[in-house]
Amino acid sequence: MVADIDLSAATFLLGPEQTFSPDQEKLAQAVMSFVRQHLPLADHAVFVITGDAGTGKSAVLAHLFASLQTQARSGSGALAGTQNTLLVNHQEMLKIYQEVAGANPVLRKKDFMKPTPFINAAHRSGSLTDVTFVDEGHLLLTEPDRYNRFDQTNQLAEIIRASRVTVLVFDPHQVLKLKSYWDWPRLRTVLAPYPHTLFDLDTQFRVHSQAAVQSWINAFTAGTIAPWPVHPGYDLRVFADGTPLYQRIEQQDARYGLARVLATADFPFTVFGPTKWYVTAGTLRLPWDKISMTATPWAQRPETLHEVGSIYTIQGFDLNYAGIILGPSVGYDPATRQVTVDVTRYQDNEAFKKRSDLPDLTAARAQIMRNAINVLCKRGRHGLYLYAVDPQLRAALLAAQAKGEDNGH
Repeated sequence: MVADIDLSAATFLLGPEQTFSPDQEKLAQAVMSFVRQHLPLADHAVFVITGDAGTGKSAVLAHLFASLQTQARSGSGALAGTQNTLLVNHQEMLKIYQEVAGANPVLRKKDFMKPTPFINAAHRSGSLTDVTFVDEGHLLLTEPDRYNRFDQTNQLAEIIRASRVTVLVFDPHQVLKLKSYWDWPRLRTVLAPYPHTLFDLDTQFRVHSQAAVQSWINAFTAGTIAPWPVHPGYDLRVFADGTPLYQRIEQQDARYGLARVLATADFPFTVFGPTKWYVTAGTLRLPWDKISMTATPWAQRPETLHEVGSIYTIQGFDLNYAGIILGPSVGYDPATRQVTVDVTRYQDNEAFKKRSDLPDLTAARAQIMRNAINVLCKRGRHGLYLYAVDPQLRAALLAAQAKGEDNGH
């Protein structure tokens, strides 16, 4: 386990004082039973862990992997000597896993990899890994990608073929790019040739609030501004300008830590190069985050309080308070009372790279944009602050908040 490490800073792992919920404990037992049952059969079996953002999927996965490696390296028992790997196609999360490995005598940094190096190494050696854990499996590529040196057509299919048992975390509502486009039919097609089982986690851990707030976020992501929820203990607010939102984030960071501003990908940016790109929200103007070669994830670095984080730097991580800037692509139609997304105004060109096997690219792009909103709005444990660039959406949100306050919420 990783109990000796301070995991309070934005990680998705369990802290020293935290324990599993009954559902998480049941999941852990089910995974280990599945591994013990299928590992001797070498039948490429797959255990799929599903659940919404913030339900503790990664926490269980990390715990299970540490437990498995302890048994693999103990020299006794049925799992002794097994060769196991944890994969994640997310650089910031990989940093956390490697940080934990550096402080845990059971784990090694080489235990954690990105999918493409793992797949390419398996093709060269022809050998099978015993158990392969895959975190954020919805980020796996579903088409060739020359930039990532992936030449096959589906990373999950390749991982399963290279593993005796695969344990996969999967949430189609967190798919953020067309080149890693997943839905349930696509997953079922990949799983069909192999023994597999699914386990759904449905208890929310990250968003510390009543179910009403979680339901409000889900409705908003789907396109509806529901009545303002009752939320004692959870700070849900809409701001008429970006500057007071940022000031509130600064105050919360000073008091509690782990408060950051985030935004939808609606403002120009490039990943590499010296140019500094900015996010504007009314009177607020802050720079986008930049790729960092340091071992410390974005959300843990103090200087990032003065930046705006993206879905790529914050996905999978916890904050105490999240201030979300909804950019120009997120609008509102007063006639239908629907929150809209405009795919032509989304600035993440990498997410929208065209592919020929999707029958409705516009619908797929719109779903990716809604997924991004879902990811951003479920970062804050104790509070969510919203500012909408679109004036009609901003007015609708402020009106819903005012009505809720008038009703005593």
